[in-house]
Amino acid sequence: MSDDNQSVRPPGIWSVRGPISQPQYWVLAAVGLLAPLLAWWIASVGAGVDKVFLPAPGAVWTRAVEWWHTNNLLGDIGISVYRVVGGFLISAVIAMPLGLLIGTFRAVQALLEPLTDFIRYMPAVAFIPLVMLWVGIEESSKIAIIFIGTFFQMVLMVAEDVKRVPLAQIEAAQTMGASRLELIEKVILPSAKPALMDTMRVTMGWAWTYLVVAELVAANSGLGYSILKAQRFLQTDKIFAGILLIGAIGLLTDQAFRFAHRRAFPWLYLKG
Repeated sequence: MSDDNQSVRPPGIWSVRGPISQPQYWVLAAVGLLAPLLAWWIASVGAGVDKVFLPAPGAVWTRAVEWWHTNNLLGDIGISVYRVVGGFLISAVIAMPLGLLIGTFRAVQALLEPLTDFIRYMPAVAFIPLVMLWVGIEESSKIAIIFIGTFFQMVLMVAEDVKRVPLAQIEAAQTMGASRLELIEKVILPSAKPALMDTMRVTMGWAWTYLVVAELVAANSGLGYSILKAQRFLQTDKIFAGILLIGAIGLLTDQAFRFAHRRAFPWLYLKG
């Protein structure tokens, strides 16, 4: 291949992994968000479409406003956020060191990874009877379901993040006389931190997906509970409103993690 051909790159925003400007990014993001909304509106106003099955966006907005004014939407959001964050934080506090040990020591990996792999395929909803029996039906039971849904996945993802630390870095530190504790504190953790933060971001998203399952356990408030209650009364507009609210809160959380990642590891975002 000639030098001229090697220097040719695809132009514009469609180049492979090519950079795009901030205005281009936000325009494309807006199109990606608004296009489904437009398709939904077109489908909902079509002839013969039963509003019970597909309410219009305007009807969903009206229901959300009514929910805010008359049915304590803010309280439902607050209790759901509390449950999700509580389950996620407990999961992270235990999973981070456990995943670190699995990814660092082959003996710990052999001891714990097969068991974790086995349990992570068990659906969290199947644990509801046991959680009610062991924990009860108070707030701790909802948090426990979210914990079960995220913990085992998080352990394995953290372990994989740690395993991806280049072996050359570890061997170089060992050559310089670093102890096992120093290897973990000064080599493995600093190298794995960016990936670990991304793992936290992904598993926080999973925590939100388990909210409705968690609020099956004798709940009388929360977004998931309200969605399930609306299902019984065929209030499809409220179901849509609840789902969209969960998605919006999840999106804001995800963007907060991304912002924190950029602030914590700015060198990863430097343009080459």
